[in-house]
Amino acid sequence: MAPPRLYLDWNATSPLHPNARDAALRALDLFGNPNSVHGEGRAVRAAIEHARRQVAALAGADPAHVIFTSGATEAANMVLTPEFRMGRTPLKVSQLYYSAVEHPAVREGGRFPKEQTAEIPVTEAGVVDLDALGASLAAHDKSAGLPMVAVMLVNNETGIVQPIAEVAKLVQAHGCLLVVDAVQAAGRLKLDINALGADFLIVSSHKIGGPKGAGALVTRGEVLMPRPLIHGGGQEKGHRSGTENSLAVIGFGAAAEAAMEFEARNEAISVLRDRLETGMRGAAPDVVIYGSEGQRVSNTTFFTLPGLKAETGQIAFDLEGVALSAGSACSSGKVGESHVLVAMGRDPKLGALRISLGFATTEEEIDKAISVFAKIAARRKPAGEAA
Repeated sequence: MAPPRLYLDWNATSPLHPNARDAALRALDLFGNPNSVHGEGRAVRAAIEHARRQVAALAGADPAHVIFTSGATEAANMVLTPEFRMGRTPLKVSQLYYSAVEHPAVREGGRFPKEQTAEIPVTEAGVVDLDALGASLAAHDKSAGLPMVAVMLVNNETGIVQPIAEVAKLVQAHGCLLVVDAVQAAGRLKLDINALGADFLIVSSHKIGGPKGAGALVTRGEVLMPRPLIHGGGQEKGHRSGTENSLAVIGFGAAAEAAMEFEARNEAISVLRDRLETGMRGAAPDVVIYGSEGQRVSNTTFFTLPGLKAETGQIAFDLEGVALSAGSACSSGKVGESHVLVAMGRDPKLGALRISLGFATTEEEIDKAISVFAKIAARRKPAGEAA
């Protein structure tokens, strides 16, 4: 019998949290349409509104400011648009500025034409270049419309935490809108949309142990809102039409509540991540671990092993029963050059591998990962003869 596989790709998706599983299973018996006024419909509506309060608590927001979507990508496409309203008054946003390390869902620009988007560089440390951002905002022509800035709180590949407080100061000084992708931050950092200075936060269910197929756009208020992406029956207060995915939303809520108890769990995960990296450096002193000298979330290790291509490494680990990623796992399984490494000024030819831990990761699993890493590192070709 083959040994059990080891899952170390929690940034790609998290196994269902037991609380989310239980909530989703209970939701299977709630068959009414949440927009119906009869008892069956009201029962589902009550469960969805409970989930809305749970997600709002995770984001440090008012429940009335949580809009459920099919996931973070839809939430990004909803908010990244030139067309807004301030109450009933149309408001034009003329330019989107995003950091060079953003997730593809943001880098694609949403509903902005390509010529109305601009990439802001990052430093070698992988954090947004505040001077470059400030210069771009100072040069922005406000007569054409407001600028929008999109910067993620935590990078999905490196785990590096972005200086959102400093970004927010620049945004406020220049009268911009700020969109923060908090997908990888939820459950790892304390979220508070007002304290962050964000106008909009994006969160995802399956990244925190909830079901796939649910996410949310969280807003600071209800006056400034983007034009809806999906039109129809006017659900979600008219911001996102379509009958809510009640099963996924209810599971999302339970996962969000569990994710708020992150401090003790993340401290334990940090110990495991440090144990992993110490073992990796012991087995291969030339391993390059990105972001290890700056501020990272506790669960992520993004590394290059000289002499081993990322694709080759990913396959080698998989054959040894270890699941990990070669950078972002949200691009149809493609393994290519990491745009994050390119943005950081690193040589992307070999690429990098990402190990990410979660609430169920154990010390024994870390020791197995170190053993597999050492085995793969020992059989790689010398630098300059990459496999």
